[in-house]
Amino acid sequence: MNIGLTGGIACGKSTVADMLAARGAVLIDADQLAREVVEPGSPTLAQVADAFGQAMLQADGSLDRKRLGQVVFADESARKKLESLLHPPIRALMRSRMAAYEQEDPSRLVVVDVPLLYESGLVEYFSEVMVVYVPREVQLARLMERDGMDEDAAEQRISAQLPIDEKKAMADILIDNSGTRAATEQQIDQFWNSRVSI
Repeated sequence: MNIGLTGGIACGKSTVADMLAARGAVLIDADQLAREVVEPGSPTLAQVADAFGQAMLQADGSLDRKRLGQVVFADESARKKLESLLHPPIRALMRSRMAAYEQEDPSRLVVVDVPLLYESGLVEYFSEVMVVYVPREVQLARLMERDGMDEDAAEQRISAQLPIDEKKAMADILIDNSGTRAATEQQIDQFWNSRVSI
């Protein structure tokens, strides 16, 4: 069994992923896959440098993620260009990892953490989609506090994703992470006991 795990930025996906892993799920992190496909010397990194300039590379040949982020979050066409370069190799790697884990142990839950799952049209890859939810105002406050951003920068990041309430409406499994950690743990237990421990 596999599920896609998503939500909005600063909604607590990593916290929920850790809770699922603690119960025995195997995790695949799309952000980690995104780093792997642009490792120095990779063809994808060369394509990104060609598209956005050599200034996006650091002295050691690695991607300057912060500089690239400033460009793509300020310009939707640049973001779409970057996504067109990154998404195909990330999807291919994700599918091969999912298949390998499912073959290794078909009874184990495979959780794929994909921040832009809905935006990227990946729903069909998963048995179910779990959305980690907090109200938008909580999301904004948490992002500003977590990343030390001003409100404008935080709003820009949040606006680059589908609104969290739209994701909430599409969820197969909804985890409300706006309360205490214990309340979130309780929801994960309910999910685990109803779906996984069968």
